[in-house]
Parts: sequence; C-alpha cells; structure tokens
Amino acid sequence: MRIPAGRSGQWSRVLRSGRWRGCLAVLAGALPALAFPAPSLWWLAWVGLVPWLLLIRTAGTGRRAALEGWLGGTGYMLAVHNWLMPSLHVFILILAALLGLLWAPWGLLVFRMLDGRVSAAAAALAVVVVPCGWLMIELARSWEALGGPWGLLGASQWQVAPALRVASVGGVWLVSLVVVAVNTAVALLFVTAAARTVAVVGIVVCALAVGAMASWAPQPEESGVARIAVVQPGVVTGAHSVERRLALSERLTGSLAGRDLDLVVWGESSVGVDLDRHPDITARIAALSRRVGADVLVNMDARQTDRSGRTGIFKAAVLVGPDGLTGERYDKMRLVPFGEYIPARSVLGWVTSLGQAAGQDRLRGTRQVIMSLPGAEGEHGLRIGPLVCFESAFPDMSRRLTQDGAQVLIAQSSTSTFQHSWAPEQHASLGALRAAENGRPMVHATLTGVSTAYGPQGARVGAPLGTETSGTAVYDVPLATGTTLYVRLGDWPVQGAAAVLALFCAVEAARALLRRDRGGPAGVTDETAAAVGGPAERPGP
Repeated sequence: MRIPAGRSGQWSRVLRSGRWRGCLAVLAGALPALAFPAPSLWWLAWVGLVPWLLLIRTAGTGRRAALEGWLGGTGYMLAVHNWLMPSLHVFILILAALLGLLWAPWGLLVFRMLDGRVSAAAAALAVVVVPCGWLMIELARSWEALGGPWGLLGASQWQVAPALRVASVGGVWLVSLVVVAVNTAVALLFVTAAARTVAVVGIVVCALAVGAMASWAPQPEESGVARIAVVQPGVVTGAHSVERRLALSERLTGSLAGRDLDLVVWGESSVGVDLDRHPDITARIAALSRRVGADVLVNMDARQTDRSGRTGIFKAAVLVGPDGLTGERYDKMRLVPFGEYIPARSVLGWVTSLGQAAGQDRLRGTRQVIMSLPGAEGEHGLRIGPLVCFESAFPDMSRRLTQDGAQVLIAQSSTSTFQHSWAPEQHASLGALRAAENGRPMVHATLTGVSTAYGPQGARVGAPLGTETSGTAVYDVPLATGTTLYVRLGDWPVQGAAAVLALFCAVEAARALLRRDRGGPAGVTDETAAAVGGPAERPGP
C-alpha cells in the first residue's frame, strides 16, 4: 500500500518536529505496558518496542536519541505504574521522569547501533548489545529504593509456557533478554537489506533457543500435594473496619472445617493488633486452627516489638497453631517506597499531603524465614517460605527461600487501595514467574485483590478469587523436589549482559583511540574495525 505524497510529507514534518517526536516517544514507550495484566496482550511484548526503536533510529543526533530514550522510559514507567496515580497524584509524574532517565543511555546506545546504513555485522551486534542495555536498566530500577522490579518486560510472559521454562533457566531476566532481542531483530527488518537477513536469522535463533529450553531445561519432579486454603474477606470500609474484617476472616475460616487442610493463609494486614499483646484474639484464631485442623498464617500490621527489641510498626507474617502462637514469625524486609515509608522523609515528607503516602515509616525485618508446619508425630512437616506483598516481585527473595528448603512459597498481599486498577491482576501474575523460576509452587493470598495459586512450573492451580470476591478457595498444590537451573546458577543473564556491555564499551574506546591516532573519524577502515571486533564506521544520516 502506497502512502499518498501529501500524507507522506505530513509524516515527514511530524518526524522532524521535536515536539511531536517527544509525544511519539512517550506513547511508544508506554505501548509495551499493554502486554501486562489486565490487558494481558502478552504477544505485544515481542513487537511493542519496535516503534520506539525506529523512532530513536531517526533521531539525527545522539543528544536527541538520549532525550527520546528518556521520554520513552518516562512513558513506560507511567504506564506500568498507572495504578499509583490516585495515591501519588502529580508526584507520579516526577517519579516517572526521574526513573525514565535510566533509558537515556539506552536511547544513545540504540542510536549508535541502528543509525545510518546498518551493515550485517552491525545488525548482528545490535541484536546482542541492545537487549543487554535494556537488562541493565531493569537491574538498576529493581533496587528497592527506586521502586523495585515492578513491570519487568519478561514478567509480561507469565502465562506463556515456553517463556516460563526460559525463566526456569535464567529467571525473568533471561525472558526480558530474549523479548528485547526479538524486538530489536524485528526493528532491523525495516532498516536495510543486509540488516533484514541478520534480523531473520536472529528471530530464528531466538525461537530455537526458546524451544530448546522449553524441551530440555531440567525441571523438578512432583512429589505429593499440599492442600492449602486462602481466605479473602474483600474490601471492608467504614467505622471499625479492622475489627469487622477480622470477624469476617474468622467466619470464612470456620467454613473450611472438614476440608482436610495443611494450611490456611490470610492476606496482608489481616490482623490489626499485636497478637502477643492480645491473647484473646490469639485464642480465637487458635480455636479456628483446631476447628479446621490446620495452622493459620496471618499477617499483623501493628505496632510491635521484634525479637531484637525494636518497637515500631511491622508487617509480620505469624503462624498460629491449635495451641496459639507457634513462634514462627517473619517481618517484611523490603518496603514499598512512599506506600510504607518515605525515602529521605525530612526532605520528601511533603508528599504525604498529595495522596495516600505513608504517614509513618514501617520498620524492616532483618532476615528471611522458613516456617515448618507440624507433621506426623510431632515431626516437622511442610516447609513454607513467606513473602509479604511487594516482596513477591523480587526474584532473589524467592530464590533464597528455595535454597533454604522452602517447599511452598507464600505471598500475603492486599490491594484494596488499587482494587479497580490493573494492579491486582498484575501482582498476582508474578506468582507464576516465581514458581517457574524456582520449581516451587506459589500461593498468592490477598486480603483484597486476586488470590490464586501456581504449580512448580508456573501453571495456575484451580480458579482464582477475583477482586469482587469475598470468600475462600482451597488449592491442591503439587509439591516438587529438585531445583531449576535458575536456583543453581542465579542471575547469570544479568552478569553476562554486564560483561557484553563492558566489552562493547572497551571496543568503542579502542576505536575512538584509533580514530584519534589516524587524525579523525574518517580514519577507521573495515580492516581496522574488524581488528578491534566492531563494525566499520557508518555514515551519518
């Protein structure tokens, strides 16, 4: 289909206009967010970066490319965190713009790789280097203080079985790497004839690699079943909501009697008092444990004193058995910035006046915990690894629990503030990635939101409880023995990507020195470029 000359001229003017290009960069950066729940257009992740890549290619200058990388990153951050807008209001724009700066160097990298007449060698290098640059951004923004690993591109593939097998080899990092490599190859199809040949080869290689991992990656073997119930009271508002929610949770738990359960899980902040100081409430939950024949994992959000003597507000997962508190307790370690604490509160404390930011900082736990349920004749039974809410986004935490012997990963969450946004479904989907990465089932139990369970390979077990549900669900969760390559090898894709970028930068530095020695940028020949391991210099646009 031929574009009319007049319309072609209009597009040409748009692409030359800095203002329009800026708007297009923001929209192009936001596009991949549609691959995540709730839209769940997972296939879009494999081509969603292409418009952004092609836009940066035509930037004309490195400065403009860096700017469009920044604007696209801002759009991406706004899109994947859109559910925070009611809480942070205008401050979300500032946060997105600051985090978007991480994509400025990536924009410069993309421009360097795709600018001008791209040779076959340059195209092959781009398919490797551009994804490595993206992975470094994901690693940097996964730091808790920068918001944590929410919206990692690979996490959009949570319901794609071959992608989950890739995650078992290299975690969500390897999935992101493959997804961006395919996007880069697809973008090269629109560049030059030489690049198109490499692009087709790159896409085929990625498909074969995914197929090989899906077929041959070692997987843990199933070894029994654990029967775990989740209790989701739903949204409870108004006066005395904490007490009424607790009463509803008790009533729902009581309905589980006679179901032959191994564990009952309540959501995050399901108990609003310190059970050590309220033996009456502890006794009520213990009575429920006796009634259903299983321990109850609750979550306290209250002023407490931890084992080290610190007093403050903790989010604590606590196990209650038929005789009361079992002594098993885990204090949440990684807190939600602005939601549970204000970074540099003395400087940024004013944020609390704009939305629902934390009025008082929560305290952090100091170590992860494996909890053991009672087994036959007093022996230790099922070993569970608790995580609280936001922590299910961190691959390293579930990996550590698996290494420490967890048979089931448990995430306690609550998304009542974001009940009608994309957040509940996106949060629940992270359980599939964590299960596949570790070869361990994961149960995601929410106070409100989406409660669900996943088997050791990331496949959903049973039907989830939706955001409008107040009720219970019982999941027959398959257990597994053995470990995945990701558990054994760790974050090797990140380390490999860092090594590739370091080598690339070293080669670029060597080329710059050679150009200077030869008296200018025109002094690099094909032979010289080959000698330092890079493509010959391409003419600018």
